[in-house]
Amino acid sequence: MQVETLGVLIPFAFFLLVFASLYVHLTTRNKERLAMIEKGVSPEMFTQKPEPKSGYGNFKFGLFLIGIAIGIVAGYFLMEAGMDEGAAYFSMIFLFGGIGLVVSFLLQKRFEEK
Repeated sequence: MQVETLGVLIPFAFFLLVFASLYVHLTTRNKERLAMIEKGVSPEMFTQKPEPKSGYGNFKFGLFLIGIAIGIVAGYFLMEAGMDEGAAYFSMIFLFGGIGLVVSFLLQKRFEEK
């Protein structure tokens, strides 16, 4: 095969795979639900009830982004101090992002106890 042919076949194969996966998933789910209804299961079981929102998702996301921003600044200072640029940025971003998530968990736990 020529390279030009592969350039066309790869995106086509990708979309075919996505379509086939969705088709199999939806038809299987439909058959499963019909079988359950035939056995007497209530159709109300299939509607998902929304989980109550606690409001902590935005808080956690905010602290995570603040941690990433602090990590970028700390990575810059480590890079200026002589550390390798890639290692400085990635290590500090992951470190302070993780610290932000841990702090959000601890604060959420404290707020829920009150």
